[in-house]
Amino acid sequence: MKPRLQFPQLALRRRLGQLSCMSRPVLRLRSWPLSFLYYFLTFGALKPLAKVGWRPTSRVALYKTIPTRLLSRAWGRLNQVELPTWLRKPVYSLYIWTFGVNMQEAAVEDLIQYRNLGEFFRRKLKPALRPVCNSHCVISPADGKILHFGRVRNCEVEQVKGVTYSLETFLGPHTWAEAINCTIKPSNEEDPSSFQDLLVTKEGNELFHCVVYLAPGDYHCFHSPTDWRVAHRRHFPGSLMSVNPGVARWIKELFCHNERVVLSGEWTHGFFSLTAVGATNVGSIRIYFDKELRTNSPRYSKGSYNDFSYLSNNNQEGVSMRKGEHLGEFNLGSTIVLLFEAPHDFTFNLKAGQKIRYGEPLGTM
Repeated sequence: MKPRLQFPQLALRRRLGQLSCMSRPVLRLRSWPLSFLYYFLTFGALKPLAKVGWRPTSRVALYKTIPTRLLSRAWGRLNQVELPTWLRKPVYSLYIWTFGVNMQEAAVEDLIQYRNLGEFFRRKLKPALRPVCNSHCVISPADGKILHFGRVRNCEVEQVKGVTYSLETFLGPHTWAEAINCTIKPSNEEDPSSFQDLLVTKEGNELFHCVVYLAPGDYHCFHSPTDWRVAHRRHFPGSLMSVNPGVARWIKELFCHNERVVLSGEWTHGFFSLTAVGATNVGSIRIYFDKELRTNSPRYSKGSYNDFSYLSNNNQEGVSMRKGEHLGEFNLGSTIVLLFEAPHDFTFNLKAGQKIRYGEPLGTM
C-alpha cells in the first residue's frame, strides 16, 4: 500500500459534511475551492513527498521552510489591487460560497462597493448587531471558535487540546513589568513556573487563558475584551504558518513561531494581555491606536522582538480601552490569545470547539 499523508483538514471536513447530502458531481464541484484553500495552500506542496515516505517530523521541518512571509506580502499586495467592477461579484461570491460568509451582517451588503479583496476581508458589521454583554467581566474579542481555555499550569499553555507552548517563549522576557507598574517578584530560574508567578500581581489570584480562532469567513476585526489600560506593546516578527486548528495540532509551539503582537496592561484584577497572532496570508496586523506598528517587514531576525511603551511623561496611564471598543483587525483569519490574572473563583462559561461571537461572555467571577 502506498503511504499517504494525513493532513489536518478539520474545517474542510466539517464543510464537506454539510454537503454530504448532495450528489457526487455537485459535491465535487462545491468542494474544489475548499480543497485548494485548505489543502493546497498549506500542505499541497508536501503531498508528493508521500511517495518517498517522509516522516511527520520531516514534513513539519519542510513546512517551516516554505517562505510564508514572502507569500503573505505578495498576497497583501494582491489584496490592494482594485478589481474591475464586473469581476467583483464573481470573485467575492466564490469566497462567500466557499467559507460560508454571512453578508446579511455586513454594513455594506452590495459586493460591487468593495473595490478590492482587502476591503472585503475587513468589512464592518451593521451597527448594534453584536450587543456587548454587561453582566460579565470578560467578553469575546472577536467572532470565531474557542480552541482552548482554562487555568495556566506549570508555565505551559495549550494551543489546542494536548499540544502546548511555553508561556515565557510566547510573551518574551518579563522586562515590560515596569511599564505596567507590576510588582516584580524575585524569580527562580530553576523553577519553570516562576515566570508564571511573576505575572500574578495580587494574592489569591490565578492566571487564565483563552484562545479564539478566526476562520477566513469570520468577521476580521477584534475588540477590547474588558475595561483595561494598555501600557506596552511587544512585536515578535516570525513565521506566518497557518493557524488552522488542524495545523495547531500538528506543530508544537505554533503560536511561538508565528509573528504576533502582544498588548500588555492591567485591568481591575491585575495583569491582562491580548495577543494577535499572525498566520499565512495574514501578515498585516493592525492596532487602531498604534500608528507606529509595522508587521511582516521584509527584514527581521528570528527570535527578536520590538518593545514600545504607551506611557510617557504626559500620559502615565497608557491607552484606556472600554469593553467592546474597536481595537484592531486582521486580513483573512487568525487567532487571538487572552492571558490574564483573576480571582481563583473566576470561571469560563465555554466549551472547547464552540462558536462564539464578539460581545458574548467568556466568563465571570
